[in-house]
Order: sequence, then C-alpha cells, then structure tokens
Amino acid sequence: MSYLVLARKYRPKNFTEMVGQGHVVQALSNALTTKRLHHAYLFTGTRGVGKTTVSRILAKSLNCQGADGQGGITASPCGVCQACTDIDTGRFVDYTELDAASNRGVDEIQALLEQAVYKPVQGRFKVFMIDEVHMLSSTAFNAMLKTLEEPPDYLKFVLATTDPQKVPVTVLSRCLQFNLRPMAPETIGEHLQQVLLAEGVQADAQSLRLLARAARGSMRDALSLTDQAIAFGSGQLQEASVRLMLGSVDRSYVFGLLQALALGDGKAVVQTVETLRLHGLSAAAALEEMATVLQRMAVLQAVPGEPDDSDPDAAELASLARSLPADETQLLYSLCLHGRAELGLAPDEYAALTMVLLRLLAFKPGRPVLAAAEKKTLIEAAPELLRAQAPLLDAPNKPLPAPAGHASDRAGQLLPVRSGGSVAASWQGAASRSQASPALPVVAATEPEIADIPVRVAADSRSEVLAQQSVAALVPTEDGSFWHAVVQELVAKEAISGLVRELALQAQLLARDTDQWLLRLERESLNQPGSRDRLASALQAAGHAVQLVVEVGRVSDSPARRNAQAAAERQLAAEKIIFEDPFVQTMLRDFGAKIVPGSIKQG
Repeated sequence: MSYLVLARKYRPKNFTEMVGQGHVVQALSNALTTKRLHHAYLFTGTRGVGKTTVSRILAKSLNCQGADGQGGITASPCGVCQACTDIDTGRFVDYTELDAASNRGVDEIQALLEQAVYKPVQGRFKVFMIDEVHMLSSTAFNAMLKTLEEPPDYLKFVLATTDPQKVPVTVLSRCLQFNLRPMAPETIGEHLQQVLLAEGVQADAQSLRLLARAARGSMRDALSLTDQAIAFGSGQLQEASVRLMLGSVDRSYVFGLLQALALGDGKAVVQTVETLRLHGLSAAAALEEMATVLQRMAVLQAVPGEPDDSDPDAAELASLARSLPADETQLLYSLCLHGRAELGLAPDEYAALTMVLLRLLAFKPGRPVLAAAEKKTLIEAAPELLRAQAPLLDAPNKPLPAPAGHASDRAGQLLPVRSGGSVAASWQGAASRSQASPALPVVAATEPEIADIPVRVAADSRSEVLAQQSVAALVPTEDGSFWHAVVQELVAKEAISGLVRELALQAQLLARDTDQWLLRLERESLNQPGSRDRLASALQAAGHAVQLVVEVGRVSDSPARRNAQAAAERQLAAEKIIFEDPFVQTMLRDFGAKIVPGSIKQG
C-alpha cells in the first residue's frame, strides 16, 4: 500500500476535528442544526487553513444519510454512510469541485451551470464547489451571477479563494462570507504533537516550535514540513536536525549578537556574522530570529513577570532584557525589520547583515556624536539668534522690553521663561561672554543656562503678514505717488509690457526735472538699455518727454509695493467681513468650526 502523506491522512472528516477555526465551525454548526441554510458560501483565507476541508464537511452534513440510512441534515456527519464515504473519496456524483485556476473561462462555467437544472441523483443537495474563484474571468463571473443569486432549492454554491479582493462585489453580495484565520504557532504545535503521538514518532518540544513557526499559520504546511523532518531525521524529530533542515539560525548565535550589541562590542558582532557565513546560515533568518527575540524582550521590559519554566530560553531572555535598555531594544527591533528589505539590495547579504547590526552601534541612544567642529552652546548662539529674530520684533533692531522672568508674546501679553533677569540683560551678558572668547568652542559640562528669548506669535492670517511686511517696507513720498499714477496709466493702456512693465513697477522715482527723471532699482537685471529706451518712449507718448537715469540701490516706495499694500488691505477687509459675520461666529463658537487659512479670497 502506498504511503499517504500526513496532510491528507489527518485531514478533518467532521467539524469536531477542525483546528483553529472555531468561529466558522460554530456558525455553520448552528445553521445546520436550525436548518437556516444559505444557498451560497464564500470561504476566504491563506493557503492550508481548511477552505476545501470545510467545503467537503459541509457537503457531507447536507447529504449525510446516517449509519442506519435514516439520517437527515446534521452538523455531525456519520462518516460511514454512502454519501460521506463517496465525498471523502471524491466519487459523489452530486458534489462537484471545479478548479477555477485551470477552468477560468465562460465555457467551463456554462458547462457547470447546465448541470444545475437537474435534480440530485444520490443526495439531497447538489453542491458546486469552485476553488480559487478569484481566478475566473469577468465574463465567467457575469455568467454565473443569475444562478448564484436564485439557484434551485436543491443547489448550494461553495466558493473558496485566497484573494477575496479580486472577487467582484456583485458575487460577494450574494454569498455568506467566512474568513478562515491563520493559526497560531501554539495551536499548530499542539496539533502536531497529537499527530506525532498517533504516528509513534518521537519529537522534542523545541523542534515542534520550529516547525510551527515555519508553517506561518498554515496547518497543511506544518504537516508537510513534519513529513520532511521525519524523513530527514530518520523517523524522529530533534531540534538540531529540524533547524538544519529549515535553515534556521541557532538561538545561541542570536543571543550572542544581542549580548555583543548590549556591550557595544563591534568586534564580536563582526565575528558572529562571519560564523553565520561559514555555516551557510541565512542572513534573513538571522534577522527574523532576532526580531522574534527582541519582541519578547520588549514585552518583558514593559510587563515584567516570572520566567516560564517550560521555555528553555526564558532565563536568557530575561537576562538580555535587563542588560539592554528599552529604547535600544525598540531601535534594534525596527532595524531588524527594515534591514530585511536591504539584504537584496546589497551585493553580499552577510555584508548587509553586518551593516544593519553595526548601525545600532553608530546610532546608539545616549551616545554623544563627535563632530569635526564642536557645536556652540545656546549661550554662545544667543547673539546670532537675536539678530535672526530682530525682523520679527515690533521695533526693528530693538528687543521688546519685558519684566524680569518674562518674554513678550503678542500685543503686550507675557510668557514666563526659566531664567531670571530682563531680556536685554540676558542677551547683553551672552554677547559679552561670546566676545570675550570668540575662537574657543565651549562644551557645556552641566546643564546650560537658558537665555531669555523674545517670543512673538505669528500673525493670524497670511494677509496680515503681507500687510505688516508692506507697511514696514513702504515709505510713501510725493514723487512716489506721482510715479505710481503715471505707471498705472501706462499699464492700463497696455503701453508697456514684459520687462519694461516690470522695470516701471519695481522702480522708485527719486527726483524729476523738466527733462530728466532719476529712478532707482534694487535688481541690476532690470536695468537694461533696451528696457530704459522703451520706457522713455512710452512716457514720451504719454506726454512726459524726459530722459531716464537709473541707479541701483534700496527702494522704499515703488508702484509694486503700493499695489501689494493695497491688495493686502483688501484681503484684510474681506477676512474681516467673514470673521465678523454672525453666522460664521456661531459656527466657530458652537460647533468648533475652523476657517481654512488662505481659503478667503478678495472679490
């Protein structure tokens, strides 16, 4: 007799043998007991969690005849009647399994649906089971929609898929959907122990843990790996042989790496990685095992408790959790997770593993980072900070006066600060200390004194900022008003354009004689002979026959600045109308509404 693999030999025959899917078993059992049966079921989940198995058990429950031939619909099929045995062996004529991965066209679906018009031959119900249903084409899905929505009373649909996102919503809405979850390693380990006990195979607890983790939630994968491990270990399971078969990294290497990282021993880290290379152990497996250990260490650090005597690694984990700070544990865990993506980018995965581990030593929390030039302390940087803050103060180049222990906030409001003394005195003292030793870098050995910094809250809106900037920059003059009117007239008549218009808008009229006007520009790029000549021609056409002389310097009154100030004032007026509106105030006060900055536009 040929050997039957464990995954098929120990396939559950009824709901009581199902492992790790209690939520699905309970729902189907109650539906069968109360005879509240839907016409279409959709089972989703990853590979090897029992989708096809549940479908066959459901088909047996619907068609079971009982050991005496008098049975009916039941949640506990007998397993010995003709219907149960034929479904188990795949010979039941009223149970049809269709593999949608290889029969995905509309012709195959139409051939299946043609059988729906005939009543069952042997059982009570016809059951159509379509596996990997997401592989069907769109025309095949459309062809089955009508029958799937209103099938005959004797027909049940069972759909199974590993990717429900690809199933059309028109199909999902016609089915009862059950999600079969990946199984926990502990659940898989317990089931493997029962299977090996029935098979008479000796196995230690650590080998079962390795197989359960390697299955990644799939019972079929776990049983297949167990078959392989039994053959590899000559009929018995031991940790060393199972670890060698799976290519898993021995925990001793992981503990050694973590201990070296805790001590900051880079040499030991490099040597351990080289040992992994010599033994041919996977770098990705090493990072995965480290992430597992670090996760358990983080739990021990957050929730200290008594070590588990059944876990042989409990004592070592507790020791590492005490030796490695919690922040370094979290950092190393994150590095291990993200480092796995870097292994494929590096020319050598072991070199990438070394770099991932050494990264913690380079960015170890709390370690001082030495730069080529020492950074200045806050006290030394105070004069530079003061100069940087000067444009934000109400009075240019002057700090705001404030009482001792406070800094100015906005409109006379005061904020408390840590150190005593007035703002000006603090800055003056900092400046004198900086000037006394300008070339010597100072490294603060103790907590540095916090200097008082004038605080100013930003304006309430963008338009208010523009208005403040334009008011501060604009210094109106009589010649500026005349020049603004002339330029606006030329722009309105479209007498100037392009660079000539920009020259006129950005220029300030400093002086005007009967035959010569003096203009000033801030940007040398606008002072081009061709632009000056065209502007002079436009002025002559407007009745101002003068020669233009242009110099480069600071501008305080130009048509562009006047236009910006006018636009800012219009924007402020528009915002004021909105903010003072009674309805808007009610929404802000009663419902916590907010006005999106920049959403108010002037008309």
